Amino acid sequence: MSVIGVHASHEQVHPRALLDAVRLAQDVGFDAAMSSDHFSPWSANQGQSALAWSWLGAALQATDLPFGVVNAPGQRYHPAIVAQGIGTLAAMYPGRFWAALGTGEASNEHITGDPWPRKEVRSRRLRECVEVIRALLDGEEVSHDGLVTVDRARLWTRPDTRPDLVGAAVSVETARWCAEWADGLITVNAPEEHLRRMVDAYRDAGGRGPLRLQVHLSWAPSRDEAERLAHEQWRTNVFPPPVCWDLETAEHFDAIAAGVTPERVAEVVHVSADLSRHADLLRGYLDLGFEELYLHHVGREQEPFLRAFGEHVLPAVRS
Repeated sequence: MSVIGVHASHEQVHPRALLDAVRLAQDVGFDAAMSSDHFSPWSANQGQSALAWSWLGAALQATDLPFGVVNAPGQRYHPAIVAQGIGTLAAMYPGRFWAALGTGEASNEHITGDPWPRKEVRSRRLRECVEVIRALLDGEEVSHDGLVTVDRARLWTRPDTRPDLVGAAVSVETARWCAEWADGLITVNAPEEHLRRMVDAYRDAGGRGPLRLQVHLSWAPSRDEAERLAHEQWRTNVFPPPVCWDLETAEHFDAIAAGVTPERVAEVVHVSADLSRHADLLRGYLDLGFEELYLHHVGREQEPFLRAFGEHVLPAVRS
């Protein structure tokens, strides 16, 4: 059975309000939630960026929903600390937590002062981190000397069952690479043909586990308001790699996004006041083979979106 969850955007929403939002999401019928894990927002207009790991403990306690988080180990986070965080949450809330692991963005990682590696180096570093995290969650003592260094690390608090370590990908090549190690795949909405190629690349390479999709959308009672919200909040998020990987600050993103039009934003965000249109789009993603959808309303105010989708969109998709 498909899962329809909600995305908790720490870059946009204060953590107290975000906790209220996931409680409401459960009440109106969403099945699950996932969380971003950033140090910086993409734009000064977004205006927040709380620590996801602190918040996740509160969110798991406040709801019965399963949660995931997208994390980039290797620079801002040492992989042993990521393993400890995953292990603690999974031990406290069995069967309710997964972590997606990716190569990250400079906007979050540059704060360490270390050089930002080339993409191929970041991929090798991530693979090392995955092996370290998996071994620690399996109860091994780990020492490792490579792009990351680990000295005799051991997790003393672990879950009975290791949670899924999911591959985060936006390209066909990365989806194929994730099939070598991941317990599932997560990506973001894109043109149908691109998503189909990603699904096929992952499955054809032997990829196992659920396929998850984060869906950026903007809904309001009027089309003009939905467009305004999307343009105000998400115009800095229209740039493909390597731009989105390599810019360092929210001010950099705001500068290059100054001329982005609402039409350009609508190429990466589903903008509509028509709830039936949103339901049709979500059904289309399920038909492509995605088993879990995580809906990200890009406006900062979450309650109207959650109530409208809980009443109208979720029943329409499930029927």
